Amino acid sequence: MSYDENNIFAKIIRGEIPCDKVYEDDHCLAFNDISPRAPVHVLVIPKGAYVDLNDFHEKASDLEIAALMRAVGTVARMTGVSESGYRFIANNGIDARQEVPHLHIHVLGKRDLGGMVGRAPFED
Repeated sequence: MSYDENNIFAKIIRGEIPCDKVYEDDHCLAFNDISPRAPVHVLVIPKGAYVDLNDFHEKASDLEIAALMRAVGTVARMTGVSESGYRFIANNGIDARQEVPHLHIHVLGKRDLGGMVGRAPFED
């Protein structure tokens, strides 16, 4: 899949669409999700044009990769979820229901987030 320069996150990075910014550095932007699933629900995105995690790990520099992980930790500390626990999720591709074709990591916390995946038995 090629990168769509008109996806909503690309427009946010370019300043064409506003966001409720939580954190920003040279490589990443973090902002509150417009449809939060928890009291804290922040999206952390690289500023580079990466469709998903596969694209990111193939093309991003070591500096960009480190910056994204550091941004997740910084957001967790800034929002107070690092003390009680939090989840970070990157939906990657169709089966994971990735909705925006720009790599993004959800940081969620400040409530019991339940089991990682539904508890129904896995069947092949």
